[in-house]
Amino acid sequence: MRFADFDAMVRGMSAELPGEYLDGIAEIVVSRDTMPHPVRAEVYTLGECIPLPATDSDPESIQSRVVLYHGSFQALSQVDPEFDWREEAWETLTHEVRHHLEWRARTPALEALDEAAEANFARQDGEPFDPQFYQGGEEVAPGVFRVEDDYFLELRPPGGTVVEFGWHGRSWVADLPEGVAAPAFLTVQGLLEPPPGDVILVLTRRPGLMGLFKAPVVFQGTVEARAALDPKEH
Repeated sequence: MRFADFDAMVRGMSAELPGEYLDGIAEIVVSRDTMPHPVRAEVYTLGECIPLPATDSDPESIQSRVVLYHGSFQALSQVDPEFDWREEAWETLTHEVRHHLEWRARTPALEALDEAAEANFARQDGEPFDPQFYQGGEEVAPGVFRVEDDYFLELRPPGGTVVEFGWHGRSWVADLPEGVAAPAFLTVQGLLEPPPGDVILVLTRRPGLMGLFKAPVVFQGTVEARAALDPKEH
């Protein structure tokens, strides 16, 4: 289905929802983005309810933005010949609207997300940040956290100069930058199906006594991913 047709269909469905269900929803939009699942192949995020920063502590003041991803629908329709665009769009839309009501009852979780987003901005700008900030985001799979459009893959430092990790159902390897030391945040390039944001490998370290008194120096760099043809490659 073309983007324009899908957008028109979603707008029509939005108009069918009872008005009281939409209280606090700032907008319902269709994005061209494709959102691959970080672990499972042929699985895509079709939609999201994104909480917006709250102006006060009143849960009733919390607003959300509902997004449906046309690129993800397109990708799934190519995988499943019986994919029903209308049925899936309606199910996704109503599911995300229900999430909006749930967000209003989870103010502490929203605060953690806001703090994680702020720390992520600091990371991107080269400013000091807490190396565990990403854990305040959404854990979408064991050891995989999402902060806005960025995904953080938590790994123990490998014994050699190559790190292996999984993304969207495939195994990948990358050469570690010279001088890397944990904690390290390594932005991955070269993935076949990247998310709209970045994939960051987080090499963690065991907490030690010195960590109680001194903030760790965080290493940041980039790595180039390549398919792990040999599972024993290290």
